[in-house]
Amino acid sequence: MKGIAHIGAWKALEEAGIVPDAIVGTSIGALIGACLAGGMGWRELSEVARRLKRQDIVSVNRRAMWLGGVREPAVFEGEHFLNYIRRSLPVQDFAELRIPFRLNAVSLVSGEEVWFGTDKRADVPLAEAVYASCALPMYFAPARIGDDVLVDGGILDVFPVRQALEWGAERVIGVDVGSDFLPPSVGYFEQGMLAIHDRVLNLNLQEQRARCLEELKDAPLLYIRPKIGHLHSFDFERTQFFLEEGYLAAREALRDAAAA
Repeated sequence: MKGIAHIGAWKALEEAGIVPDAIVGTSIGALIGACLAGGMGWRELSEVARRLKRQDIVSVNRRAMWLGGVREPAVFEGEHFLNYIRRSLPVQDFAELRIPFRLNAVSLVSGEEVWFGTDKRADVPLAEAVYASCALPMYFAPARIGDDVLVDGGILDVFPVRQALEWGAERVIGVDVGSDFLPPSVGYFEQGMLAIHDRVLNLNLQEQRARCLEELKDAPLLYIRPKIGHLHSFDFERTQFFLEEGYLAAREALRDAAAA
């Protein structure tokens, strides 16, 4: 849900007269990026975000709750989320996109990133590639594309600025909607395996993000960090807040860049 902040950031860019030449997205950024690259504007996406309800993307895999459910691939039904992606995208094929676009997933077979989109792999439906990029382990089942098994692109590249630079970008505007690493709440570790998994994943992503920003400290990057990192990824009650924080963070970053 925090990815909704990308929409607010896009609004700020549009107001500033900035029209990106291309988009790179991972995880929820892949879904928002595909919608933007397919021709949707921030107004349309804002309305889609405001209408979004938990049941639109979250359907519990009841088999995971049974005895022996540990053998199930995830706690939510992947097909349910995939169908929502299909309904939400303005186009269904990479060839129909209006803005050059790339998104990533991670192969559990090769252990490497797999990139889809402009000048990359485009032999699968757009919705399936987006789902693969969003398939957060334990929550959503991996995507099976051909002989490959793919999960959330953020597992290896949560903030894919490097891909944009390798693509030839002279300036990158990066919107970071990742979580902060905060002290666990009372009773946190009694919540079960999902809570522990989230903690481990968050540790990984924090280290990855810090390493990325250090390596790219001299890169032509406008870094936008909405103040939403303290909130939960499945918070469906703060849609307007996420939109506004994305907008405000982008406005502030653009103002600071202009004053520098």
